[in-house]
Amino acid sequence: MNIYFLVEGRSTEKKIYPKWLKHLVPKLKKVDHYNQVEGNSYYLISGNGYPAIISDGIPNAVDKITEVSTYDYLVICIDADEDTVEERKNYIYDFIEKNKIELGKTKLILIIQNRCIETWLIGNRKMFDSRQPQEEPLSSYAKYYDVSQYDPELMGDYDGSNHAKFHGSYLKEVFKAKNLSYTKKFPGEAQKEHYLDQLLKRIDEKSEHLQTFQSFIQFCEMINRKINT
Repeated sequence: MNIYFLVEGRSTEKKIYPKWLKHLVPKLKKVDHYNQVEGNSYYLISGNGYPAIISDGIPNAVDKITEVSTYDYLVICIDADEDTVEERKNYIYDFIEKNKIELGKTKLILIIQNRCIETWLIGNRKMFDSRQPQEEPLSSYAKYYDVSQYDPELMGDYDGSNHAKFHGSYLKEVFKAKNLSYTKKFPGEAQKEHYLDQLLKRIDEKSEHLQTFQSFIQFCEMINRKINT
């Protein structure tokens, strides 16, 4: 079982995904170069943001997959941003079709981070309790949308500018309230197993929440089953 992960972020996903995969699929080993995969291993590379992940990242990934010819899955992890999940998926499918990109036996899996990976991360209810006194701007953010009660993936953009930017600001303020720091280059606690466990607990208790995060978890569970059978 060999997997090629193409992630959008230049830093955050490159740090978080390997940490999470270590716990979710412990027998899946990370390799440093795409041609080092043997069995039950994966290679992960950044697509250097959007739209480069599509225009450059996908063709480059397919070239490498074709060269090695041992990859079972190409997994593209990309933000929905201002699009809907279906719009972002269709854009990728259309790009592949228009450019006549052939994957052969390699299966394509799209993981759409709705709206971004910070939207998933803010779903950790242990990090945030709206009943406790909060300083500004977190207090105003919580009044606008209480992420401890409502699905973070359905949260708006607060000031009408950009969903991902607001969701990232909200997450940073949640960390700050706990005397912690979160940045894209240094995601800190978000990389750790206990943080992932809280997200898993949330979707277990609220199955309607974090649907795109659940799609990532379901993929990992499927790979885990294949490796262990």
